[in-house]
Amino acid sequence: MDYRKITAIIRSDVLEKVEKKLQEIGVQGISVTKVKGYGEYADFYSKDWMVSHARVEIFTSAAQADVIALAIMDTAYEGLEGDGIVAVLPVEKLYRIRTGSEAAIDEI
Repeated sequence: MDYRKITAIIRSDVLEKVEKKLQEIGVQGISVTKVKGYGEYADFYSKDWMVSHARVEIFTSAAQADVIALAIMDTAYEGLEGDGIVAVLPVEKLYRIRTGSEAAIDEI
């Protein structure tokens, strides 16, 4: 199976809306982490310029990667600096820790 990993860094205030959209389109699993950083938008009033965001990670089939990435972009879009980024990366192998076997995408 041909896998992709989608990593999106989005505004924390749109996270719930993005999660709901991903459920609606049938994404079976996501991981969410709260992160800090700066890029296009920096908080110049903060001592370290850092801004809080959410990082969403999804492993999926290559066939679904663009659909998911576009859904995230459409849902997270506010037209402001710091709306975020979405990266789609190839995955060489994926294993289930519990069984030690290579995972099938429908198991994720």
